[in-house]
Amino acid sequence: MPEEALRGIGLIAAGFGIVTVSDAAVKWVLPEIGVAVAMMVRGTLGALTVLVLAGGFRVRAVNRRLVAARSLLHCAVTVTFYLAWLRGMALGDSYAVAAVAPLVMTVLAIPLLGESVGWRRWLSTFVGFLGVLVMVRPGGDLWRWEAALLLGGVVFMAVTRIWTRVLARTDRPATIAFWLMVAHIPFGLAILPVFPAIGWPSWSGWVAILCLGIGNGSAHFLFARAFALAPVGVLAPFEYSTLVMGTIVGVVVWGDVPAWSTAAGAAIVVGAGLYNLRRAQIRAREARAAAPARG
Repeated sequence: MPEEALRGIGLIAAGFGIVTVSDAAVKWVLPEIGVAVAMMVRGTLGALTVLVLAGGFRVRAVNRRLVAARSLLHCAVTVTFYLAWLRGMALGDSYAVAAVAPLVMTVLAIPLLGESVGWRRWLSTFVGFLGVLVMVRPGGDLWRWEAALLLGGVVFMAVTRIWTRVLARTDRPATIAFWLMVAHIPFGLAILPVFPAIGWPSWSGWVAILCLGIGNGSAHFLFARAFALAPVGVLAPFEYSTLVMGTIVGVVVWGDVPAWSTAAGAAIVVGAGLYNLRRAQIRAREARAAAPARG
């Protein structure tokens, strides 16, 4: 494996580790400061962190409309996660629901990117969605309105990831990460009347706030660097590492042991997502091999 790909793997693994800690930090401090304040804190500290790591103010967007649309839509996704965590959803459970995103991307890539999906990926995607039904079965731990809200957020998250692929053709990764962080500030102000500040954070809350803001900025910067070094197909499977790390953190910090239905459904979803990724890699190799023959 080329050295650049190995560096990309190291960066993506570090990024997902940091974002797991950052998510745990925001889940910890949310009962003290509220959703809107957490959004503004994340945006302010995260944007400053990206600027420092990027080495300056070279963050001017080229495709401004799409950068703005992606950033605002991602803010809406953030609200769904924060609200679910504030309402007591376990970190591992939220990551289990988020694991559906690659399956949704498989479907949305057809109208948004003009990609074709073969019958094998359609079948595995259908099986993956059956895994969602296992997780949110009536009477289970995820049979709650927060899970339904989070599923809606995951659909929007899949759209933002597809838009990221489009933006990669015109804009620098640091630019995309910076404006994503910045968008959290006005978005948090806009929803402040709906989610007012709860109170002043404790000392542990201040530590969590620093982890939240700096961690998010650092993680998104690492993601950007990783995808600049290694192919998406090499890095994508590491996304599921947050499911394992988030479950461990949830058990250690809050004692949140996932139900059997959540674990079983998540295994089905992850398996389907990895199979889809493998089929996409095979199709890409076949397309590259056929190109010289057509020429």
